[in-house]
Amino acid sequence: MDRTSYAAMREGRWKPHSTRLLRHLSCKTPTRSSFLCDKTSLNGLENKVMAETNNNNKEKLEIVKDHTAMIHLLMLLSATLICYYNSLDCGFVFDDVSAIKENKDLRLGTPLPNLFSNDFWGTPMHKEQSHKSYRPLCVLTFRWNYAVGELDPWGYHLVNVLLHALVCILYYRVCLMFLSRTAGFVAALLFTVHPIHTEAVTGIVGRAELLSSIFFLSAFLSYAKCTRRHKETDWRYLISTVILVAVAMLCKEQGITVVAVCIVYEVFCVQKVKFVELLDMSRAILNSKIEVPDWLKVAACRLLCLCGSTMLLLMARMQIMGAKLPVFTQFDNPAAAAGFPARQLTFNYLLPLNFGLMLFPSTLLCDWTMGTVPLVETPLDSRNLATMVFYMGLFQACQFALLSTCSAARQMIMALSFLVFPFIPASNLFFPVGFVLAERVLYMPSMGLCMMLAIGWQRLTNDKKLKSLRSYAWAGLALLLLLHSTKTVMRNYDWKDEYTLFMSGLKVTQNNAKLYNNVGHALEARDRQLEALSYFRKAASVQPDDIGAFINIGRAYAAMKMYKEAESAYKKAMTLMPKVKPGQTYQTRIAPGYLSVYVNLANLISKNESRLEEAEALYRQAISMRSDMTQALINRGDVLIRLNRTRDAHESYRTALRYDDDNPDIYYNLAVVFVEQKQHAAALENFEKALQLDPHHRQSLLNSAVLIQETGNEALRPLAYQRLYHLLELEPGNEKAYFNLGILEMDDKDYKNAEMWFTKAIQEKPVFRSALFNIALLLSTELQSPLEAVPYLQQLLKHYPDHHKGLILLGDIYLNNMQDIDGAEKCFAKVLETDRNHAQARHNLCVVYVERGELARAERCLSSVLRIAPQEEYIRNHLGIVRAKINDLGTKSELDARHLNPTNGALKVEL
Repeated sequence: MDRTSYAAMREGRWKPHSTRLLRHLSCKTPTRSSFLCDKTSLNGLENKVMAETNNNNKEKLEIVKDHTAMIHLLMLLSATLICYYNSLDCGFVFDDVSAIKENKDLRLGTPLPNLFSNDFWGTPMHKEQSHKSYRPLCVLTFRWNYAVGELDPWGYHLVNVLLHALVCILYYRVCLMFLSRTAGFVAALLFTVHPIHTEAVTGIVGRAELLSSIFFLSAFLSYAKCTRRHKETDWRYLISTVILVAVAMLCKEQGITVVAVCIVYEVFCVQKVKFVELLDMSRAILNSKIEVPDWLKVAACRLLCLCGSTMLLLMARMQIMGAKLPVFTQFDNPAAAAGFPARQLTFNYLLPLNFGLMLFPSTLLCDWTMGTVPLVETPLDSRNLATMVFYMGLFQACQFALLSTCSAARQMIMALSFLVFPFIPASNLFFPVGFVLAERVLYMPSMGLCMMLAIGWQRLTNDKKLKSLRSYAWAGLALLLLLHSTKTVMRNYDWKDEYTLFMSGLKVTQNNAKLYNNVGHALEARDRQLEALSYFRKAASVQPDDIGAFINIGRAYAAMKMYKEAESAYKKAMTLMPKVKPGQTYQTRIAPGYLSVYVNLANLISKNESRLEEAEALYRQAISMRSDMTQALINRGDVLIRLNRTRDAHESYRTALRYDDDNPDIYYNLAVVFVEQKQHAAALENFEKALQLDPHHRQSLLNSAVLIQETGNEALRPLAYQRLYHLLELEPGNEKAYFNLGILEMDDKDYKNAEMWFTKAIQEKPVFRSALFNIALLLSTELQSPLEAVPYLQQLLKHYPDHHKGLILLGDIYLNNMQDIDGAEKCFAKVLETDRNHAQARHNLCVVYVERGELARAERCLSSVLRIAPQEEYIRNHLGIVRAKINDLGTKSELDARHLNPTNGALKVEL
């Protein structure tokens, strides 16, 4: 059928062309009427032909629709790639650092079940400092990313972009359930390019929103299939809906709100009940005036199963969370800490603020905490007008959706459902959250907004009464898509690194001290300490009670070795600590991060050996405020070791393990304690535990290899090599790894390889004292190249002029290989300047006297050395030799002592 015929059919003017078929009909009577057929047969044939034609037309329409849908999907995919291609060049910024770079749950060595007992940031859910954000499936995808590319941000960003494309495709399918194909595509395209989504897509931690949205939409589509026959239930799809709801919730908590959307869909779309009818029917059923209709029984059964499953999921979630809400500071969410009426007025004002960001995303900000949104403290605040206008608009929209008989009413009901329900968990209206406003939580609610915009656009373009506005509607849509796409691309550049992100935030607001602090942190990472300090000071001026700002100031001063100023800043931060109130403890009132001021100050003053006791007292003070402050326990143990209180240090580390038993640093420190106590087996065991928790723990890799080498355990020597090689893979320029490989090779008598490793260590660190001395010792003894050792010894003594072993070795080479008696004498005399009783240096100086033929002086010298070290047999032997020569020669004034040679750092006379 051609397009003209199809149009005619729609208008009722078209009739099937059955002339050719009539020719084949036979008549029973050969009369004039024989060319006429039975009227019933003819009508039946015409109906068949009409049905066949309609089926053909439907097939062609389906092909056209499928072709259009494919084009739409390709356009959505292209729009996603165009808007977010530049996000692939971004790094780990803001919350990405805590959730990915510092999250041990991503490491392949971490047991997989840990993902289901820890929060999104890797903190056990039962701990007070946990944010209680339980998203194990999202963390699992991060772990897969880590398994493929470790900490290469490109792969993480690519996955986010692809997930956003999948969300857009699923959202398009949902829109087609309520809107025309064109309007549904418009809604999906608006959603695809919306700038409010940059935080969810370009910020890697936004993957929680993306994954949750995928399963949110999948659960809704599954429920729609479950209700295709409104009087019957397809239980397969209902079960899959419950499973998808659970998965969505395990990606992010918002996912569970799809249940509310399904309920609205069941009542108003599947059963097509109007709001007024629902009220009348409810009253009639309650008054027993009518029986419950069959359709209501079916719908109630479906919803009861869905809601019952949801309640079980919520109970399980509460059980995991420990029935405790997370603890946030007043700086995270100032309104949550405010009293009446500021708390209520501010939280209500945040609703139009969020809606305004979705409607006009011109000023986007990565962090809306602290003073970004000042509290609405009185009803006379002009911002209350925005709250009133918002509620009036929401009321009008709900009134239209629930009471209007217009065909768009049900579309509006669903749009409002997608807008309102996913936002409720982040609204602060029912329980406080850890932020004032977060753009990424608007990812799901923006689906409802885009649907509303598409409904309005569809009315402008399809309503004949508004035909004059059709061209303006298309032009406005094109302009909006262009502006949003451009804004999204430009916003992605802000997320390139932490410095660009937080500097872009300061262009939006200058009242947020956290932004200044974060710019300072970014500058610290670039080793621009002075600039960082200026931003920390600005943060303290913007928010004078910000404890964190003064901690940052102290840390910046300490990095610049301005210790007095750093100590003053830390003490200022301590004065800002909340005062203890009767019946309250510090543990419930102070954020763990703020107590780090005690740790930082103690770390600072512990640099002074005379103030170790003072530092230890500060650590104890922090621990008394929070018994589970593991960093204070660990650092206190370090100080106790320096105070030679190894038993107390051991107890401090053991206490830290009770609160954080998967911290490799604690096991490492315990190993150090056991090394100090000469318990080498226990030390090696704790090094092993640290490496089990973190196979890349660098200090454990190095020191366990050193311990194996020093204990002479032949069976474990290959393991020592393996760990040092692994350390070099992690840190190719690690001079200590090179040096200890050289020591291992020396023990194995592979002197050439030992020389190579020592040389590499010196190349990495030209002032590496141990490497300089050992390569000189290796060259002068084992490789019989003493002259090659001289430059290394001279370099060693240039940086460490009082290095006794280096002076003795160089003096030995001067005396025995270069015949430089004066040079040798200076080396030995230099040692005696700092240690007059150094037996080896005195003995070698005596040999210098022998070389000069000053036997009497040599005899007196050796006698004095023997008094210092009477246990040394070689000194006694050499003294006997000198005395014998004196007796043999009588009055002869010279003695040929050219056969004196050193061994093991002392000089031995060859007879």
